[in-house]
Amino acid sequence: MFENYETGKVFDEMFAEPGDPRAHYAGVARSLSAMNADTFERRRRMADVLFRNQGITFTVYADKRGVEKIFPFDLVPRIIPADEWDFIEKGLVQRITALNLFCQDIYHEQRILKEKIIEPELIYGAKMFRREMFGVNVPRNIYIHICGTDLIRGSDGKYYVLEDNGRTPSGVSYVLENRAVMKRVFPSVFNEYRVRAIEDYPLNLLNTMRHVAPSHAAGEPTCVILTPGVFNSAYFEHTFLARQMGIDLVEGQDLVVDNGFVYMRTTAGLRRVDVIYRRLDDDFLDPLCFRQDSVLGVAGLMNAYRVGNVALVNAVGTGVADDKAIYPFVPDMIKFYLGQEPILLNVPTYICARPDEKKYVLENLDKLVVKSTNESGGYGMLMGHQSTKEEQAVFAEKINADPRDYIAQPVVELSQAPSFCDGQAVVSGDGTRKFEGRRVDLRPYILYGEKVIVMPGGLTRVALRRGSLVVNSSQGGGSKDTWVLEEEDES
Repeated sequence: MFENYETGKVFDEMFAEPGDPRAHYAGVARSLSAMNADTFERRRRMADVLFRNQGITFTVYADKRGVEKIFPFDLVPRIIPADEWDFIEKGLVQRITALNLFCQDIYHEQRILKEKIIEPELIYGAKMFRREMFGVNVPRNIYIHICGTDLIRGSDGKYYVLEDNGRTPSGVSYVLENRAVMKRVFPSVFNEYRVRAIEDYPLNLLNTMRHVAPSHAAGEPTCVILTPGVFNSAYFEHTFLARQMGIDLVEGQDLVVDNGFVYMRTTAGLRRVDVIYRRLDDDFLDPLCFRQDSVLGVAGLMNAYRVGNVALVNAVGTGVADDKAIYPFVPDMIKFYLGQEPILLNVPTYICARPDEKKYVLENLDKLVVKSTNESGGYGMLMGHQSTKEEQAVFAEKINADPRDYIAQPVVELSQAPSFCDGQAVVSGDGTRKFEGRRVDLRPYILYGEKVIVMPGGLTRVALRRGSLVVNSSQGGGSKDTWVLEEEDES
Protein backbone atom coordinates (compact mmCIF):
# COMPACT_ATOMS: atom_id res chain seq x y z
CA MET A 1 0.00 0.00 0.00
CA PHE A 2 3.06 2.29 0.09
CA GLU A 3 3.66 2.04 -3.67
CA ASN A 4 3.91 5.49 -5.24
CA TYR A 5 3.82 7.12 -1.80
CA GLU A 6 5.09 10.69 -2.28
CA THR A 7 7.32 12.29 0.32
CA GLY A 8 7.27 15.60 -1.54
CA LYS A 9 9.40 18.55 -0.51
CA VAL A 10 8.33 18.52 3.15
CA PHE A 11 9.82 16.51 6.02
CA ASP A 12 8.22 13.07 6.11
CA GLU A 13 8.07 11.50 9.57
CA MET A 14 8.13 7.91 8.30
CA PHE A 15 10.20 7.89 5.12
CA ALA A 16 13.65 9.38 4.52
CA GLU A 17 13.14 8.69 0.80
CA PRO A 18 10.28 7.02 -1.09
CA GLY A 19 10.33 3.35 -0.13
CA ASP A 20 13.06 3.89 2.47
CA PRO A 21 11.56 4.09 5.99
CA ARG A 22 13.52 5.74 8.79
CA ALA A 23 15.17 3.27 11.19
CA HIS A 24 12.64 3.76 14.01
CA TYR A 25 9.73 3.19 11.58
CA ALA A 26 11.08 -0.03 10.06
CA GLY A 27 8.85 -2.31 12.16
CA VAL A 28 5.66 -0.37 11.43
CA ALA A 29 6.49 -0.14 7.73
CA ARG A 30 7.11 -3.89 7.60
CA SER A 31 3.83 -4.73 9.34
CA LEU A 32 1.70 -2.35 7.28
CA SER A 33 3.31 -3.41 4.00
CA ALA A 34 2.35 -7.01 4.77
CA MET A 35 -1.35 -6.03 4.95
CA ASN A 36 -3.74 -5.56 2.08
CA ALA A 37 -6.22 -2.71 1.90
CA ASP A 38 -9.18 -4.80 3.08
CA THR A 39 -7.37 -5.94 6.23
CA PHE A 40 -6.35 -2.41 7.08
CA GLU A 41 -9.88 -1.13 6.41
CA ARG A 42 -11.30 -3.73 8.84
CA ARG A 43 -8.90 -2.52 11.54
CA ARG A 44 -9.93 1.06 10.85
CA ARG A 45 -13.63 0.22 11.19
CA MET A 46 -12.88 -1.64 14.42
CA ALA A 47 -11.23 1.50 15.80
CA ASP A 48 -14.26 3.61 14.82
CA VAL A 49 -16.57 1.20 16.64
CA LEU A 50 -14.41 1.33 19.77
CA PHE A 51 -14.43 5.13 19.75
CA ARG A 52 -18.18 5.25 19.19
CA ASN A 53 -18.91 2.77 21.97
CA GLN A 54 -16.73 4.74 24.39
CA GLY A 55 -18.50 7.97 23.46
CA ILE A 56 -15.22 9.60 22.44
CA THR A 57 -16.53 12.75 20.78
CA PHE A 58 -15.88 16.43 20.31
CA THR A 59 -18.18 19.33 19.48
CA VAL A 60 -18.17 21.55 16.40
CA TYR A 61 -20.36 24.51 17.28
CA ALA A 62 -20.45 25.94 13.73
CA ASP A 63 -21.59 22.73 12.00
CA LYS A 64 -25.31 22.91 11.18
CA ARG A 65 -25.46 19.17 10.49
CA GLY A 66 -24.97 18.38 14.16
CA VAL A 67 -22.42 19.26 16.81
CA GLU A 68 -21.44 15.84 18.17
CA LYS A 69 -18.67 14.15 16.17
CA ILE A 70 -16.61 10.98 16.55
CA PHE A 71 -12.97 12.05 16.74
CA PRO A 72 -11.23 10.73 13.57
CA PHE A 73 -8.41 8.34 14.45
CA ASP A 74 -5.49 7.67 12.11
CA LEU A 75 -4.12 4.15 12.63
CA VAL A 76 -0.53 4.83 11.49
CA PRO A 77 1.32 5.85 14.69
CA ARG A 78 3.66 8.81 15.06
CA ILE A 79 7.00 7.51 16.40
CA ILE A 80 9.60 9.66 18.18
CA PRO A 81 13.01 8.16 19.02
CA ALA A 82 14.44 8.58 22.53
CA ASP A 83 17.18 11.10 21.72
CA GLU A 84 14.74 13.30 19.82
CA TRP A 85 12.30 13.22 22.71
CA ASP A 86 14.99 14.11 25.26
CA PHE A 87 15.64 17.31 23.31
CA ILE A 88 11.92 18.16 23.18
CA GLU A 89 11.44 17.40 26.88
CA LYS A 90 14.29 19.69 27.96
CA GLY A 91 12.90 22.48 25.82
CA LEU A 92 9.39 22.11 27.25
CA VAL A 93 10.62 22.08 30.87
CA GLN A 94 12.62 25.25 30.16
CA ARG A 95 9.63 26.90 28.51
CA ILE A 96 7.00 26.24 31.21
CA THR A 97 9.46 27.36 33.91
CA ALA A 98 9.96 30.68 32.15
CA LEU A 99 6.22 31.14 31.53
CA ASN A 100 5.45 30.64 35.23
CA LEU A 101 8.12 33.16 36.23
CA PHE A 102 6.62 35.56 33.69
CA CYS A 103 3.12 35.28 35.20
CA GLN A 104 4.52 35.77 38.71
CA ASP A 105 6.43 38.83 37.54
CA ILE A 106 3.56 40.42 35.59
CA TYR A 107 1.19 40.27 38.55
CA HIS A 108 3.80 41.42 41.08
CA GLU A 109 7.09 43.24 40.37
CA GLN A 110 6.75 43.66 36.57
CA ARG A 111 10.51 43.64 36.12
CA ILE A 112 10.20 42.55 32.49
CA LEU A 113 8.21 45.71 31.74
CA LYS A 114 10.54 47.99 33.67
CA GLU A 115 13.50 46.54 31.75
CA LYS A 116 11.56 47.24 28.51
CA ILE A 117 11.78 43.66 27.29
CA ILE A 118 8.05 43.79 26.44
CA GLU A 119 6.01 46.90 25.65
CA PRO A 120 3.55 47.54 28.51
CA GLU A 121 0.70 48.24 26.09
CA LEU A 122 0.95 44.66 24.78
CA ILE A 123 0.38 43.36 28.31
CA TYR A 124 -2.34 45.78 29.35
CA GLY A 125 -4.05 45.37 25.98
CA ALA A 126 -4.25 41.59 26.29
CA LYS A 127 -7.84 40.42 26.67
CA MET A 128 -6.78 37.73 29.14
CA PHE A 129 -4.72 40.05 31.36
CA ARG A 130 -6.44 40.22 34.77
CA ARG A 131 -5.93 43.30 36.90
CA GLU A 132 -7.80 41.44 39.65
CA MET A 133 -4.69 39.27 40.08
CA PHE A 134 -2.33 42.10 41.02
CA GLY A 135 -0.60 41.21 44.28
CA VAL A 136 -2.44 37.89 44.66
CA ASN A 137 -0.14 35.15 45.97
CA VAL A 138 -1.02 31.88 44.29
CA PRO A 139 -0.21 28.52 45.96
CA ARG A 140 3.52 27.71 45.67
CA ASN A 141 3.85 30.52 43.10
CA ILE A 142 2.67 28.17 40.34
CA TYR A 143 0.34 29.74 37.78
CA ILE A 144 0.41 27.32 34.84
CA HIS A 145 0.02 23.84 36.30
CA ILE A 146 -1.07 22.26 33.00
CA CYS A 147 0.26 23.40 29.65
CA GLY A 148 -0.27 22.07 26.14
CA THR A 149 2.48 23.41 23.89
CA ASP A 150 1.93 22.98 20.14
CA LEU A 151 5.01 21.88 18.22
CA ILE A 152 5.54 21.62 14.48
CA ARG A 153 8.43 20.28 12.45
CA GLY A 154 9.59 22.37 9.50
CA SER A 155 11.07 21.28 6.19
CA ASP A 156 14.51 21.47 7.83
CA GLY A 157 13.54 18.69 10.25
CA LYS A 158 13.71 20.99 13.30
CA TYR A 159 10.96 21.36 15.88
CA TYR A 160 9.39 24.79 16.40
CA VAL A 161 6.90 26.00 19.00
CA LEU A 162 3.74 27.28 17.36
CA GLU A 163 1.94 28.36 20.54
CA ASP A 164 1.53 27.68 24.25
CA ASN A 165 -1.87 26.78 25.71
CA GLY A 166 -1.71 27.81 29.34
CA ARG A 167 -5.35 28.41 30.20
CA THR A 168 -7.43 25.26 29.75
CA PRO A 169 -5.56 23.03 27.27
CA SER A 170 -7.69 20.16 25.99
CA GLY A 171 -7.07 16.90 24.18
CA VAL A 172 -5.23 14.73 26.70
CA SER A 173 -8.15 12.30 27.00
CA TYR A 174 -7.81 11.53 23.28
CA VAL A 175 -4.12 10.73 23.85
CA LEU A 176 -5.02 8.13 26.46
CA GLU A 177 -7.92 6.67 24.50
CA ASN A 178 -5.85 6.55 21.29
CA ARG A 179 -3.31 4.39 23.08
CA ALA A 180 -5.97 2.03 24.45
CA VAL A 181 -7.56 1.62 21.02
CA MET A 182 -4.19 1.15 19.29
CA LYS A 183 -3.28 -1.67 21.65
CA ARG A 184 -6.50 -3.48 20.78
CA VAL A 185 -6.48 -2.86 17.04
CA PHE A 186 -2.75 -3.37 16.33
CA PRO A 187 -1.35 -5.37 19.28
CA SER A 188 1.31 -7.12 17.19
CA VAL A 189 2.65 -3.86 15.78
CA PHE A 190 2.65 -2.21 19.21
CA ASN A 191 4.51 -5.12 20.80
CA GLU A 192 7.39 -4.77 18.33
CA TYR A 193 8.46 -1.57 20.11
CA ARG A 194 9.42 -0.50 23.62
CA VAL A 195 7.00 2.42 23.92
CA ARG A 196 7.01 4.66 26.99
CA ALA A 197 3.83 4.44 29.04
CA ILE A 198 1.40 7.35 29.30
CA GLU A 199 -1.25 5.74 31.49
CA ASP A 200 0.09 7.44 34.64
CA TYR A 201 -1.00 10.90 33.45
CA PRO A 202 -4.22 11.01 35.54
CA LEU A 203 -2.25 10.09 38.69
CA ASN A 204 0.39 12.73 37.91
CA LEU A 205 -2.35 15.30 37.35
CA LEU A 206 -4.00 14.42 40.67
CA ASN A 207 -0.64 14.72 42.47
CA THR A 208 -0.13 18.12 40.84
CA MET A 209 -3.50 19.26 42.16
CA ARG A 210 -2.77 17.94 45.64
CA HIS A 211 0.62 19.70 45.64
CA VAL A 212 -1.02 23.14 45.46
CA ALA A 213 -3.76 22.44 48.02
CA PRO A 214 -4.14 25.07 50.79
CA SER A 215 -2.15 24.42 53.95
CA HIS A 216 -5.33 23.97 56.01
CA ALA A 217 -6.38 20.95 53.90
CA ALA A 218 -5.75 18.16 56.40
CA GLY A 219 -5.08 14.67 55.12
CA GLU A 220 -6.49 14.13 51.64
CA PRO A 221 -7.47 17.47 50.05
CA THR A 222 -10.79 17.45 48.23
CA CYS A 223 -10.19 18.01 44.52
CA VAL A 224 -12.86 18.55 41.84
CA ILE A 225 -13.11 19.36 38.14
CA LEU A 226 -15.32 22.36 37.34
CA THR A 227 -17.02 21.94 33.95
CA PRO A 228 -19.27 24.33 32.01
CA GLY A 229 -21.60 21.38 31.36
CA VAL A 230 -22.62 18.82 28.77
CA PHE A 231 -22.68 21.28 25.87
CA ASN A 232 -18.99 22.14 26.15
CA SER A 233 -16.80 20.83 23.31
CA ALA A 234 -14.49 19.02 25.76
CA TYR A 235 -17.15 17.57 28.08
CA PHE A 236 -16.07 14.01 27.26
CA GLU A 237 -12.59 14.90 28.50
CA HIS A 238 -13.94 16.43 31.72
CA THR A 239 -15.87 13.28 32.57
CA PHE A 240 -12.99 11.04 31.49
CA LEU A 241 -10.40 12.77 33.71
CA ALA A 242 -12.74 12.91 36.71
CA ARG A 243 -13.39 9.18 36.38
CA GLN A 244 -9.70 8.35 35.93
CA MET A 245 -8.65 10.43 38.97
CA GLY A 246 -11.55 9.30 41.12
CA ILE A 247 -12.71 12.85 41.90
CA ASP A 248 -16.02 14.66 41.50
CA LEU A 249 -17.06 16.46 38.33
CA VAL A 250 -19.05 19.55 39.29
CA GLU A 251 -20.83 22.46 37.65
CA GLY A 252 -21.09 25.95 39.10
CA GLN A 253 -24.50 25.24 40.60
CA ASP A 254 -22.97 22.38 42.64
CA LEU A 255 -20.64 24.77 44.51
CA VAL A 256 -21.31 27.51 47.04
CA VAL A 257 -19.04 29.97 48.86
CA ASP A 258 -19.68 30.46 52.55
CA ASN A 259 -17.52 32.51 54.92
CA GLY A 260 -14.64 32.57 52.43
CA PHE A 261 -14.55 28.83 51.78
CA VAL A 262 -15.86 26.84 48.82
CA TYR A 263 -18.24 23.97 49.50
CA MET A 264 -19.73 21.24 47.33
CA ARG A 265 -23.35 20.26 47.72
CA THR A 266 -23.65 16.53 48.41
CA THR A 267 -26.42 14.22 49.62
CA ALA A 268 -24.70 14.22 53.03
CA GLY A 269 -24.57 18.03 53.20
CA LEU A 270 -21.89 20.58 52.34
CA ARG A 271 -18.32 19.37 51.87
CA ARG A 272 -15.38 21.75 51.68
CA VAL A 273 -13.47 21.88 48.38
CA ASP A 274 -9.71 22.56 48.45
CA VAL A 275 -8.57 22.37 44.80
CA ILE A 276 -10.56 23.13 41.64
CA TYR A 277 -9.29 22.08 38.22
CA ARG A 278 -11.36 24.58 36.34
CA ARG A 279 -12.25 24.06 32.68
CA LEU A 280 -13.95 27.47 32.54
CA ASP A 281 -12.45 30.62 31.09
CA ASP A 282 -11.73 33.42 33.57
CA ASP A 283 -14.70 35.46 32.34
CA PHE A 284 -17.22 32.92 33.60
CA LEU A 285 -15.63 31.91 36.91
CA ASP A 286 -17.26 34.41 39.26
CA PRO A 287 -20.18 36.70 38.38
CA LEU A 288 -19.25 39.00 41.27
CA CYS A 289 -15.79 39.62 39.79
CA PHE A 290 -15.98 39.06 36.03
CA ARG A 291 -19.03 38.68 33.79
CA GLN A 292 -22.17 39.41 35.80
CA ASP A 293 -24.34 37.38 33.43
CA SER A 294 -22.38 34.16 33.92
CA VAL A 295 -24.44 31.24 35.20
CA LEU A 296 -21.54 28.80 34.86
CA GLY A 297 -19.34 30.01 37.70
CA VAL A 298 -19.56 30.42 41.47
CA ALA A 299 -20.38 33.72 43.16
CA GLY A 300 -17.61 34.64 45.61
CA LEU A 301 -15.07 32.16 44.23
CA MET A 302 -12.44 34.84 43.55
CA ASN A 303 -12.62 36.11 47.12
CA ALA A 304 -12.00 32.59 48.46
CA TYR A 305 -9.13 32.27 45.98
CA ARG A 306 -7.52 35.59 46.96
CA VAL A 307 -7.43 34.74 50.64
CA GLY A 308 -5.92 31.30 49.95
CA ASN A 309 -8.83 29.10 50.98
CA VAL A 310 -9.03 27.32 47.63
CA ALA A 311 -6.55 26.62 44.83
CA LEU A 312 -7.39 26.98 41.14
CA VAL A 313 -5.69 24.89 38.45
CA ASN A 314 -4.72 26.71 36.21
CA ALA A 315 -4.51 30.05 38.02
CA VAL A 316 -6.62 33.01 36.97
CA GLY A 317 -4.80 35.33 34.57
CA THR A 318 -2.60 32.76 32.82
CA GLY A 319 -4.15 33.81 29.52
CA VAL A 320 -1.67 36.67 29.40
CA ALA A 321 1.08 34.08 28.83
CA ASP A 322 -0.57 32.31 25.89
CA ASP A 323 -1.72 35.47 24.12
CA LYS A 324 -0.38 35.15 20.57
CA ALA A 325 1.07 38.68 20.71
CA ILE A 326 3.10 37.70 23.81
CA TYR A 327 4.27 34.40 22.28
CA PRO A 328 7.15 36.06 20.31
CA PHE A 329 8.70 37.16 23.62
CA VAL A 330 9.02 33.70 25.21
CA PRO A 331 12.67 33.33 24.05
CA ASP A 332 13.34 36.71 25.70
CA MET A 333 11.64 35.48 28.88
CA ILE A 334 13.90 32.43 28.93
CA LYS A 335 16.99 34.64 28.67
CA PHE A 336 15.64 37.21 31.16
CA TYR A 337 14.44 34.89 33.93
CA LEU A 338 16.68 31.84 33.47
CA GLY A 339 19.78 33.28 31.83
CA GLN A 340 19.65 30.50 29.23
CA GLU A 341 19.40 30.24 25.46
CA PRO A 342 16.06 28.82 24.25
CA ILE A 343 16.21 25.13 23.41
CA LEU A 344 13.05 25.09 21.27
CA LEU A 345 12.73 27.84 18.66
CA ASN A 346 9.73 30.04 17.90
CA VAL A 347 8.27 30.60 14.45
CA PRO A 348 9.15 34.16 13.25
CA THR A 349 6.21 36.40 14.16
CA TYR A 350 5.05 39.88 13.12
CA ILE A 351 3.14 41.86 15.74
CA CYS A 352 0.55 44.03 14.04
CA ALA A 353 0.46 46.39 17.04
CA ARG A 354 3.85 47.64 15.82
CA PRO A 355 3.29 50.07 12.90
CA ASP A 356 6.24 48.94 10.78
CA GLU A 357 5.36 45.25 11.20
CA LYS A 358 1.69 45.94 10.49
CA LYS A 359 2.69 47.67 7.24
CA TYR A 360 4.72 44.62 6.18
CA VAL A 361 1.82 42.28 7.01
CA LEU A 362 -0.70 44.31 5.03
CA GLU A 363 1.62 44.34 2.02
CA ASN A 364 2.17 40.56 2.17
CA LEU A 365 -1.17 39.08 3.18
CA ASP A 366 -0.96 36.58 0.31
CA LYS A 367 2.24 35.08 1.75
CA LEU A 368 1.51 35.02 5.49
CA VAL A 369 -0.66 33.21 8.03
CA VAL A 370 -2.63 35.83 9.99
CA LYS A 371 -4.04 34.87 13.39
CA SER A 372 -6.29 36.58 15.89
CA THR A 373 -4.39 36.78 19.18
CA ASN A 374 -7.24 35.39 21.31
CA GLU A 375 -8.92 32.85 19.03
CA SER A 376 -8.32 29.10 19.08
CA GLY A 377 -9.47 25.99 17.26
CA GLY A 378 -8.37 27.29 13.86
CA TYR A 379 -10.87 30.16 13.97
CA GLY A 380 -10.01 33.80 13.22
CA MET A 381 -7.19 32.77 10.87
CA LEU A 382 -6.22 33.62 7.29
CA MET A 383 -4.05 31.19 5.31
CA GLY A 384 -2.69 33.82 2.95
CA HIS A 385 -1.31 31.51 0.26
CA GLN A 386 -4.69 29.76 -0.03
CA SER A 387 -6.90 32.85 0.30
CA THR A 388 -8.77 35.01 -2.19
CA LYS A 389 -8.33 38.75 -2.71
CA GLU A 390 -11.71 39.29 -1.06
CA GLU A 391 -10.66 37.36 2.07
CA GLN A 392 -7.41 39.32 2.23
CA ALA A 393 -9.34 42.59 1.98
CA VAL A 394 -11.58 41.55 4.88
CA PHE A 395 -8.56 40.76 7.06
CA ALA A 396 -6.81 43.99 6.08
CA GLU A 397 -9.86 45.86 7.34
CA LYS A 398 -9.85 43.88 10.60
CA ILE A 399 -6.13 44.50 11.16
CA ASN A 400 -6.50 48.25 10.58
CA ALA A 401 -9.47 48.38 12.96
CA ASP A 402 -7.69 46.54 15.81
CA PRO A 403 -3.95 45.93 15.18
CA ARG A 404 -3.39 44.57 18.71
CA ASP A 405 -5.69 41.67 17.96
CA TYR A 406 -3.57 40.22 15.15
CA ILE A 407 -0.18 38.66 14.50
CA ALA A 408 1.21 37.10 11.34
CA GLN A 409 3.73 34.36 10.58
CA PRO A 410 5.33 32.98 7.43
CA VAL A 411 3.77 29.79 6.10
CA VAL A 412 5.58 26.85 7.69
CA GLU A 413 5.38 23.61 5.74
CA LEU A 414 4.41 21.19 8.49
CA SER A 415 5.92 17.73 8.38
CA GLN A 416 3.76 14.93 7.01
CA ALA A 417 3.04 11.33 7.95
CA PRO A 418 1.23 8.53 6.08
CA SER A 419 -2.53 8.55 6.62
CA PHE A 420 -5.37 6.27 5.60
CA CYS A 421 -8.59 7.72 7.00
CA ASP A 422 -12.21 8.17 5.98
CA GLY A 423 -11.72 7.63 2.28
CA GLN A 424 -8.91 10.14 2.07
CA ALA A 425 -6.42 7.61 0.71
CA VAL A 426 -5.52 7.59 -2.95
CA VAL A 427 -7.30 4.96 -5.06
CA SER A 428 -5.09 3.75 -7.89
CA GLY A 429 -6.29 2.61 -11.28
CA ASP A 430 -6.63 -1.01 -10.17
CA GLY A 431 -8.78 -0.05 -7.19
CA THR A 432 -6.06 -0.63 -4.58
CA ARG A 433 -6.04 1.83 -1.70
CA LYS A 434 -2.79 3.65 -1.00
CA PHE A 435 -1.41 5.83 1.78
CA GLU A 436 -1.05 9.57 1.31
CA GLY A 437 0.97 12.08 3.30
CA ARG A 438 -0.99 14.36 5.63
CA ARG A 439 0.39 17.26 7.68
CA VAL A 440 0.81 16.77 11.43
CA ASP A 441 1.67 18.71 14.58
CA LEU A 442 2.30 17.60 18.16
CA ARG A 443 0.83 18.81 21.45
CA PRO A 444 2.77 17.43 24.47
CA TYR A 445 1.21 17.98 27.91
CA ILE A 446 3.35 19.38 30.72
CA LEU A 447 2.44 19.24 34.43
CA TYR A 448 4.06 21.67 36.87
CA GLY A 449 3.68 20.46 40.44
CA GLU A 450 6.32 19.29 42.89
CA LYS A 451 8.41 18.78 39.75
CA VAL A 452 7.84 19.28 36.03
CA ILE A 453 6.53 16.16 34.28
CA VAL A 454 6.19 15.95 30.51
CA MET A 455 3.87 13.25 29.22
CA PRO A 456 5.93 11.08 26.80
CA GLY A 457 4.41 11.93 23.45
CA GLY A 458 1.16 13.84 23.45
CA LEU A 459 -1.54 14.49 20.88
CA THR A 460 -0.44 14.24 17.25
CA ARG A 461 -3.10 16.03 15.24
CA VAL A 462 -3.54 15.34 11.52
CA ALA A 463 -4.90 17.61 8.78
CA LEU A 464 -7.00 14.96 7.06
CA ARG A 465 -7.99 17.25 4.19
CA ARG A 466 -5.61 16.99 1.26
CA GLY A 467 -3.30 20.02 1.09
CA SER A 468 -4.52 21.49 4.38
CA LEU A 469 -2.14 22.88 7.00
CA VAL A 470 -4.88 23.24 9.66
CA VAL A 471 -4.92 20.29 12.04
CA ASN A 472 -7.65 21.39 14.49
CA SER A 473 -10.49 18.92 15.03
CA SER A 474 -12.98 21.75 14.51
CA GLN A 475 -11.51 22.21 11.02
CA GLY A 476 -11.69 18.56 9.98
CA GLY A 477 -8.54 17.23 11.66
CA GLY A 478 -7.97 13.89 13.34
CA SER A 479 -5.30 12.37 15.59
CA LYS A 480 -2.66 9.65 15.79
CA ASP A 481 -1.24 7.63 18.66
CA THR A 482 2.21 9.03 19.51
CA TRP A 483 4.94 6.58 20.53
CA VAL A 484 8.04 7.76 22.37
CA LEU A 485 10.60 4.99 22.34
CA GLU A 486 12.67 3.83 25.31
CA GLU A 487 16.45 4.14 25.20
CA GLU A 488 17.95 1.15 23.42
CA ASP A 489 20.13 -1.19 25.48
CA GLU A 490 23.89 -0.78 24.98
CA SER A 491 24.06 -4.28 23.55
